[in-house]
Formats: sequence, structure tokens, C-alpha cells
Amino acid sequence: MSYFSSVPNIDYEGAASTNAFAFKHYNPDAVVAGKTMREHLRFAVAYWHTLTAGGADPFGAGTAVRSWDRLSGMDLAKARVEAAFELLVKLKVPYFCFHDRDIAPEGDTLRETNRNLDTIVDIIKEHMKATGVKLLWNTANMFTHPRFVHGAGTTNNADVYAYAAAQVKKGLEVGKELGAENYVFWGGREGYETLINTDMRLELDNLARLYRMAIEYADEIGFDAQFLIEPKPKEPTKHQYDFDAATTIAFLQHYGLKDRFKLNLEANHATLAGHTFEHELRVTRMHGLLGSLDANQGDTLLGWDTDEFPTDLYATTLTMYEVLQNGGIGRGGINFDAKVRRGSFEAEDLFHAHIAGMDAYAKGLKVAARLIEDRVFEDTIARRYASFKEGIGLDIVSGKATLASLEQYAMQNNPIRNASGRQEQLKAIFNQYLLSE
Repeated sequence: MSYFSSVPNIDYEGAASTNAFAFKHYNPDAVVAGKTMREHLRFAVAYWHTLTAGGADPFGAGTAVRSWDRLSGMDLAKARVEAAFELLVKLKVPYFCFHDRDIAPEGDTLRETNRNLDTIVDIIKEHMKATGVKLLWNTANMFTHPRFVHGAGTTNNADVYAYAAAQVKKGLEVGKELGAENYVFWGGREGYETLINTDMRLELDNLARLYRMAIEYADEIGFDAQFLIEPKPKEPTKHQYDFDAATTIAFLQHYGLKDRFKLNLEANHATLAGHTFEHELRVTRMHGLLGSLDANQGDTLLGWDTDEFPTDLYATTLTMYEVLQNGGIGRGGINFDAKVRRGSFEAEDLFHAHIAGMDAYAKGLKVAARLIEDRVFEDTIARRYASFKEGIGLDIVSGKATLASLEQYAMQNNPIRNASGRQEQLKAIFNQYLLSE
């Protein structure tokens, strides 16, 4: 059965194409900066937004028209697998990602839930083998069910903690069986609303204990996926423990976990934290912990996680600039953790949205590669900090300078001359590159 019979296979036709079902910039075989676009971008489809989201919001019921929604239970889960791989193949997307509860419904007991999961995993495995599509990462949904009202790894209830640990154990086993290249921990409800009823130290210690147990079990079963933590500052709790990249890195350093984890960064989460996406990327890259990306964008006029498909070329270019400067995304990828707008309810809209996002990142990749090749930013930055390459500046960065020697230098009363940062000029040059590519 075809779930998207009105949609053809999506091919690259170039920037002049007017075909709504064609890529204008994403040519998977085109070589940019020494690698194909397919290798650079490693696109993935998010199962939850694409296959399970119905378009509901706090003010209205779902609007999405999906042919598989006439089914229920395990029949619905099986149909979603078929629809997922049809979409993946038509879009030529090499990876997908999922939470455990995206792909299979919960049963009355954990044992029954795991049996449901095993059934669907077997079906997914067959489709992966037939299509060549791979699993970028999987994770456990430990935030939707009412049992997680007070958190999972940071809950006050030891029974819930045990359930969460069992869910992670199963997730690691599924990841190994499907050959996942990464395994993600998203904080979900790992946070708090108020300190007047919270033992923050115990909650953080217990979260670190859960991560250590996951590492130990992954080693035990031979699951060599890259572990990722995804920062988010708020939603669903007021104070999420993984607020942003810097907070998450500090957590990893404090608990001695830095060598086993990297970060999965999401653009809209950066917005919620009051940062740009490129800021979060730069902080993470500086620490050698850039692991993978969740590609979307937020609406600065709205104060919540809108998860829009990324179409801002300025942002996608600066993102790919950081990725290229990082030497690539490694085992990670660019996962479209994004959903179509509530008014875009037809199945075809899923394709239009992914095409727009993939083209935006492909365009960003091309422009970023040219900016780096021409050293547009690097040469400007080098000139701006040239005073630290010689004289007193060299003494400072080499560790030779002391407060006394710096005071002696300052006492010479030499005139201080600052130079312009040329921000507007650089943005104008940036625009030239965007428009000329």
C-alpha cells in the first residue's frame, strides 16, 4: 500500500526548478569541501513529529489528515512503519530517529510493552535491510506517561526511577539491534518547578547514576553508539537541569562523564535559552563535544518551542560554518526535529517541509564552505586580535606577563587605539555570499 501515492520521488533539479517536489540546492552527490552533501549533512527524519503528531495544540484538536490514522493499536504502529519508509525513500533521507513510544504503544505491563516494541523493531529491521536506511539515534520517552509527573532519572519516587532504568535498558538493546549510531538522553521532565519541595543535589546525583548505569550496560552488551545529551532550558518543567550547552558541559565535567558523552543541540532550544544556535554550537565545539544536531527554528515572537522547519538561510549558513570548522558532524547528523504547522494538514505538506529544510541546509553548507575557503571571517578575526601576537599581548597569552609587568607597561602612558569591529561590513559581505551562491 502507498501512503503518499500523489508524491513522486524527490530529485535534485537545481535552483531554476519550479517543481514543488524537487530539491533546488540539495544534491546528495555534489562535492562540497571535499565530501558529498550526503556525507556532510547526514539528514534524518524525526518519527515523532512526522509520523505520530496530529497537529493538536492547547486550544484545539488535531488537524492532520493521515491515512494510517484510521487504524489503532499495533495495526496503527505497523502502518506507520510502512509510511515512514515510503517517505524516507522518496525523500532520499538516509537516517531516521525515534522514541520508543513513537513506534509501539504501551501495554498494560512493562513486559507487554516490551513485546509490542520487539514486534515493531523486527518490522523496522526488515525495512532497513530492504531500503538501506539507517537509524541515526533512538531514545526513551520518559516524559509523556503520568508516571513521570515528577521526572524519571530525577524523580522523588524510587519505583519510577526503576521503571525508567528498565526503559533505558530496553532502549539500549533496541539501539544495538537496529545498529543505531547514537543514543540520546533528552531531559524531558528532568527538572523542577520550585526548590521548596526539591532536593536538587539528590536529583542531579541520581541522574548521573542513571547515565553511569547506561554506560556500563552499553559496554556489557557491546553497544558502541555515541551517547548524546540534548540541552533545553524550559518546557515541560520551569527549570530544566540541562539548561544549555554550558550548563550541560559543566554537569558532565562535575560527574566525570565528559569522556563518554557529546551534545545533541537543537536550534529552537537555543532560542528558548536566550542564545543563537551558532552560540551553542561554538561553546560545544570549543569543548570538543559537538555530537549531533536537531534542525528546526523557533519564532522569536512566541515564547515556546514551536519546532518549525528551518528555512532561515542566515542561521543554516552559520550552523554549517560551525560544523565545517568542527571537521564535520562525525557520527551525528542533522535530524529534522520539526513539525508542519497546524494549518498544513495534508500528507503532501510533510514533503514540502522536509524539502524546504534540506534545501536550506544545503544552501547553508555551500555558502559556509565558500566563506571558510575565502577566510572571510578568519582573516578579520586574526587582524582584530593581532595585538596578542606580539609585544605585551604575546607576553599575556604565553603566560609571561604578571600584574606587575602589565602595570609597568600601562604606566608608560602610551595612547590606546581601538579599531572598528566592522560588524556591518561583515554582514554585508555575508549577504553577498548568500545572494551570489
